Formats: sequence, structure tokens, C-alpha cells
Amino acid sequence: MKRIGLFVLTVLAAVALRAEDAPKPKPLGYQDTPMQPNGKWHVHDGERPQPVIVTPGEQPGQAPSDAIVLFDGKDTEKWSDGKGQPSKWIVENGYMQVNGGEIQTKDKFGDIQLHIEFATPPPKGDGQGRGNSGVFLCGRYEFQVLDSFNNPTYPDGQAAAIYSQTPPLVNASRKPGEWQVYDIVFIAPRFEDGKLKSPAYVTAFHNGVLVHNKYELTGTTPHKNVGKYQPHEPSGPIKLQDHGNPMRFRNIWLRPIKNYDEQ
Repeated sequence: MKRIGLFVLTVLAAVALRAEDAPKPKPLGYQDTPMQPNGKWHVHDGERPQPVIVTPGEQPGQAPSDAIVLFDGKDTEKWSDGKGQPSKWIVENGYMQVNGGEIQTKDKFGDIQLHIEFATPPPKGDGQGRGNSGVFLCGRYEFQVLDSFNNPTYPDGQAAAIYSQTPPLVNASRKPGEWQVYDIVFIAPRFEDGKLKSPAYVTAFHNGVLVHNKYELTGTTPHKNVGKYQPHEPSGPIKLQDHGNPMRFRNIWLRPIKNYDEQ
């Protein structure tokens, strides 16, 4: 027993010695550099929290690991008609199709990264009568959906326009029937004591092409009028418009945007 005890002590001593001799982890950064303007971290501060790891989708356009999937092609469980009733939109073949009124998410969202895919029907009519719908951010700021392939209309009402405010930087529309993609970064407005504290901003891509670069919204987006800001909560539903055209939507997901220190 004494020999076993001595052996154990010898092993433990050797392990402790190796631990002392083992090289210490190299510091990730520095603590002797100037402080950042925010006053929290040094330049190249190794003690600053690491960004949260997010696994991207396996294919372009697929939802990343931290996304909230609003429509996966199976059902409209996360949507309603805005009056507490289930959506009546048709769900088939991995998409949902406009059918009987607008729909909106049951949950509310503020600052977001939104991915949505849509297809316009075969050409019928022209201008605003062709492939018309809309994505309403915070329930009231419309990002226009339209068939703008060889279909002129007023510029602040074409596809990817901030409706009634500004056209997209370019027209990146695909042919009718082809699936198209909007990737929208929306920063909701803030209000304080009933007054606008900071406006809403939109950065967006249409089929991978930049169409808005931190555009500052001037208010809501009404038809034939100038919209104004009205105080509201910092979040609201995502709405999809029924404008009488059989639009199709699929693969809808979003990521709430958080500041770095909120991760």
C-alpha cells in the first residue's frame, strides 16, 4: 500500500510540474492600448466578448441558425388576417399565394434583417395593376412588391421602392414567374415623449443588388400623399398586402438585430 501511495504522489507531482511548465495561453490582444471612444474597451482588447457564433444556411438564402422562420412552405401558423383569424392564403408546393385579404405576423418585430422571396404572376395589365403587393415593416412602412420587368410605372411605386417616398437605386427585377429575393435591413424609428427621436432606416438588396443604402424614411408610406411619423411602439407586425394579384411568397425569415453589447 505504501508503494501505491508513493506512486500516486509521484504521478501527481509530475502532473503538477508539467502544468507549471506548460506554456500559458498567448493573450488575444492588448491592455496597454488607447481606449475606444465608447470608453469600455481598449483598441484590440482581448478581453472584449467574442461575437456569438451563428451557423449560416447550407445554401444561399436558407435561414441561419439564429433566424425566426416565419414561413417554411408548410403552413401559415405564424400569420393571421390581422383580426385574430387564421390566414386564408393558399399553401401549396412550398409557397403561399395571396387569397382574400392581407396577412400579418402574430408576433411583432422592431429592428430586423428580413429575407423574403416572391414570384409575380404572368403579365396581365400594366403599371400598378401587375404583380402588386407590399411588405409592410413595423406594420406601416411599405417596401413595394411589383412586377417591374418591362413594366414602367411611377418610380416611387415600382418594385423595391419605399412606397411613395423613393425609388430603388436600380431596377433589379427578374421576369414574371421567376423567384425573386428581398433582403431588407430595417431600423425602426424611436419616439420619446410623443415626438420623433430617431427616424427609420432601410438598407436593402433586390436579387443580391443594393437598392437602398441606409435610406432615411420621412414617415409612413400612404398612396398619393406625404406620410408623417405618428408615435408608435418600437415594434410591429410584418404585413403582406393583397392588392388583387395572385402573388406567391416563400422562404420568409428574419433575425432581430441587437447591438453588439446586447449579444
